[in-house]
Amino acid sequence: MREYLKFYIDGKWVDPVVLKTLDVENPATEQVVGKIALGAAADVDKAVMAARRAFESWSQTSREERLEVLGRILAEYQKRFGDLVTAVTEEMGAPASLAQRAQVPAGMGHLATAAAILKDFKFEDDRGQTMIVKEPIGVCSFITPWNWPLNQIACKVAPAIATGCTMVLKPSEVAPFSGQIFAEIMHAAGVPAGVFNLVHGDGLGVGVPLSTHPEVDMVSFTGSTRAGIEVAKNAAPTVKRVHQELGGKSPNIVLDDDVLAKSVARGVQHVMTNSGQSCNAPTRMLVPTKRMGEAITAAKETAETITVGDPNGNAMLGPVVSKVQFDKIQALIQKGIDEGATLVTGGVGRPDGLDKGYFVKPTVFANVTNEMTIAKEEIFGPVLSILGYDSLDQAITVGNDTEYGLAAYVNGADLEQARKVASRLRAGQVSINGGSDMTAPFGGYKMSGNGREWGDYAFHEFLETKAILGYAPKQAAE
Repeated sequence: MREYLKFYIDGKWVDPVVLKTLDVENPATEQVVGKIALGAAADVDKAVMAARRAFESWSQTSREERLEVLGRILAEYQKRFGDLVTAVTEEMGAPASLAQRAQVPAGMGHLATAAAILKDFKFEDDRGQTMIVKEPIGVCSFITPWNWPLNQIACKVAPAIATGCTMVLKPSEVAPFSGQIFAEIMHAAGVPAGVFNLVHGDGLGVGVPLSTHPEVDMVSFTGSTRAGIEVAKNAAPTVKRVHQELGGKSPNIVLDDDVLAKSVARGVQHVMTNSGQSCNAPTRMLVPTKRMGEAITAAKETAETITVGDPNGNAMLGPVVSKVQFDKIQALIQKGIDEGATLVTGGVGRPDGLDKGYFVKPTVFANVTNEMTIAKEEIFGPVLSILGYDSLDQAITVGNDTEYGLAAYVNGADLEQARKVASRLRAGQVSINGGSDMTAPFGGYKMSGNGREWGDYAFHEFLETKAILGYAPKQAAE
């Protein structure tokens, strides 16, 4: 049983101002496996003021000093790799293999990427009489989700450290163990006191104070669009910068060619990864209407090879994170059936042989129309909707017919045609045939958020731009 009853503030583990606790459940067993302290406004204030004090010196550190700190963080992260794998599996149900292969390495990747970019990043642009300077924005508050906990923590913390910002992190109270270990890593790495702070808590108790605090210069939030809107409203009176990575309902356009079955299989596997709990999952697959039968066959065969069960065993999918999520997903699967979509495989209820834990059947619907609830709402579970199209123009129109715009996908053998389709999709990131890149900017159009994370684009989110006029070159001044 884990007990995390202290917060990390100003380089020390400190007691909450008032102790209030929350039980943490293992979604595979429905058993309580830990307890955390829940913070409140007074705890947030202590953490923010520690970050404010630290900003004065940390913002003036050199590139070399920040690189050294990032290197130490990465080294300590590697030492705790196994602990992080165990924590992620326990707190949110990711299969140990996925935690080992993707969940934990994602955090490590963002730390390494930030260090590589920092080595050559231009903080100054000499324009003769004017010098353009990029300076750290200040104190940042980070509110991160449970679905890819280390990915979302590291993709905020790493560029913030690299650019000279200080910060307060609120990891998800649903999956807080990995965030706690991350704070232990920062302490072991000797990150200067106050540069990184952690306060556990829920949205009302900690998220709202972090969004409204007048000494916070930027709030970066990853989560639902509904919650992101509230964060923006809370931040508005203090005119702080707001960065949001929110929901998605990403289209996956499968081209009409000889590799259709392979493209469909890839799309099914992508949706099901992490039990469908990825904001950029390609949950709306568009296939040529005349080949719907082939697509159904390929999707059914692929989905029915996906095993569900104990995340510490050999199953490919673990549970979804909580009863709240399980109930929401079940209701939406039933909605798909009620609205007339063709249930290809899966459906309501737990998979056979599983009578405990929040396990969901890998589910595929076909003959879905874009007006159906399952094509419009973010389900955040292992559920795929297959829609038909009669022309690529129609596929693109349907693909863009969503309030979201986080990601989109194009799959097919004709690369030139895929590129043309990609150029017309209204999304922040478009992947062709499974392409991926940790340095590519990640973020959304429309109600999927604003701003970008990952790579060098992430650095700019944490920087203010200053123009110094009359800044003559040295040779002119001599």
